[in-house]
Amino acid sequence: MTRPLRLATATLTAAAALLLTSCGSDEKPSGDDDKIAGAEQGEAKKSPPPSGTATADADRPKIELPSDLTMTFEPAGTSDPAKKAVLADNEERMRAVNAAITGTDPKSEALGYYNTGKALEASVTWVAKFKDAGLSLTGEIRYYDRQVTLKDKKTAMLSFCADEGKGYTKKKSTEKVNKTPVTKNSYVAYNTQLIKNAHGTWQTSQIFSTRGAAQCQP
Repeated sequence: MTRPLRLATATLTAAAALLLTSCGSDEKPSGDDDKIAGAEQGEAKKSPPPSGTATADADRPKIELPSDLTMTFEPAGTSDPAKKAVLADNEERMRAVNAAITGTDPKSEALGYYNTGKALEASVTWVAKFKDAGLSLTGEIRYYDRQVTLKDKKTAMLSFCADEGKGYTKKKSTEKVNKTPVTKNSYVAYNTQLIKNAHGTWQTSQIFSTRGAAQCQP
């Protein structure tokens, strides 16, 4: 593991112990009736990420999800290479969070690769909440209506929706799935900012979410 990723792991360990409260969440995954993640929030001032916040492209961490968790992204891509890169790195960012929660990325290496600043803190906090509650994730999550706006060569805005109607938490100790009915709160709107670092990776630096958002309802 490279030094930057060791630092990211150290950040996760500290957050798990302190359960950071500086970044908000509209979900508390400690009850049996709660829906899955998708509401971590963090904001960072627009600034270049510290040098070495991610490894070279060839060293991108491999992200795997458990067989009982599926994540799909719509639309699948775009003809614009720059926007395509933003979408691809955001997909990996969302997978990284869930891989850390489910335990398929126990050292949370990918969190530090695809997040920076307050967005990294928010992700670490969100993962820690699941760990403390003894919860994992299962089912299907669909991301859709993904819209990319390139502000300049190194800054992009990305908005999208998440359908968590078929996604659930489950107790790690018993494997019991906490199934809940689909409601308007099964749909989450995201607004994010991404910054392209020195290695060409689009890292999420800001993330805001709104559960039950009108624009994401079917």
